[in-house]
Amino acid sequence: MSKLNEAAEKQIREICNRYKNEKTPLMLILSDIQNEYGYIPLEVQEVVSEETGISVAEIYGVVTFYSFFSLTPKGKYVIGCCLGTACYVKGGQLIIDKFGELLGIKPGETTADGLFTLDALRCIGACGIAPAVSISGQVYPKVTTEQVPKILAEYRAKEA
Repeated sequence: MSKLNEAAEKQIREICNRYKNEKTPLMLILSDIQNEYGYIPLEVQEVVSEETGISVAEIYGVVTFYSFFSLTPKGKYVIGCCLGTACYVKGGQLIIDKFGELLGIKPGETTADGLFTLDALRCIGACGIAPAVSISGQVYPKVTTEQVPKILAEYRAKEA
C-alpha cells in the first residue's frame, strides 16, 4: 500500500468517518486500519490527519509508541517471542536468537518472502509456561531451541 490507490484512500476516509462523533477517535481509527491493512504507513497517516485534524506528528507518535501498530507490512505469521522476566530467565533470548538465525532476520524484521515477522515481546502473561512464543494467536509453552525448527516447519508446511 506504499502509494494509496483510490479505493484504499476511500476506505480509510470511511473508517475515519465511522468515528467522527467520538471524543477521542484516533486509537479506534488506527486499530481498524491496522486490522484491515496490517500496517499504517505515512501515506495513510496523512489521510487520517486530513480527516481528523490531528497532526501527522501526533499520529506518528501513537503509531510508533504502541507495539500493536506497525509502519511496515508484517509477515503472514507473526512470531512473538516473550522476553519478559520469567521467559528471559528461562531462555527466551536463546529462543528468539534461534528463530532469527533460522529465518535470517532480526527482531522487528520480516522475511523476504513475507511469510514470517519476528517480534520481541515484553510480556505475554504466560509466565507459568515460560519461555513462551506466540505465533498468530497460538501460544507455544516451554519452548526449547530444539523445538524452533519443528515449529517453523509446521508453518512452512501450511504453505506447501
